[in-house]
Amino acid sequence: MPELHTAFFYGTLLHPKILQSVIKHQGNELRICPALVLDHTRHQIKETDYPGMLPYKKSRKLFPKELKARDRTVRGTLVKGLTDADMALLDQFEGNEYKLEKIPVHPLGSLKPLSSSSDADIPLEPPPLPPLDELPPSVEAQTYIWAGDLRDLRPDLWEYADFVRENAWKWITDVNPVAAEHQREVNGVITTREFVDADDGKQVKIVVE
Repeated sequence: MPELHTAFFYGTLLHPKILQSVIKHQGNELRICPALVLDHTRHQIKETDYPGMLPYKKSRKLFPKELKARDRTVRGTLVKGLTDADMALLDQFEGNEYKLEKIPVHPLGSLKPLSSSSDADIPLEPPPLPPLDELPPSVEAQTYIWAGDLRDLRPDLWEYADFVRENAWKWITDVNPVAAEHQREVNGVITTREFVDADDGKQVKIVVE
């Protein structure tokens, strides 16, 4: 039986439509729930919409003072049942800016099918965390840790709510392309990205394989 993978997502892939677009299916066999990682911080990468996550022992130098324990946590989603093919597509999407590592992740809810998820399942204002010493037991999961230069990260913490309000529309693929495209090579695979002029003058980024 093929090996299945468990992963923790904390950035653009928190958005169900973006994750489904990357793995090229609706996720009928995948199970997802909110989750939390301790002793890590999440930062916006300069001149991008998306974040990188680091262990706090590495990101500590970005902050003028020691962070409280709750500020050294990263909320995200835990996804179970990913196939080797799913992971290959995720590796391609993430590129060489990240490295895949195993970390302990604390589930914060019940698992449910990814295919039944909607944008509303990740609220812009998440509920309060339980006391950190009362978290459910952790499970091992793979996640994409920032592998680039620390100087490429903004010191302020990246917020998913800000991403949804301001930038998520750039990453949704079900829009109509109307203008120029360019290509980039990620790990030997050419991925086409189109930039589309929207009615409001913004540019929409679409990933087309």
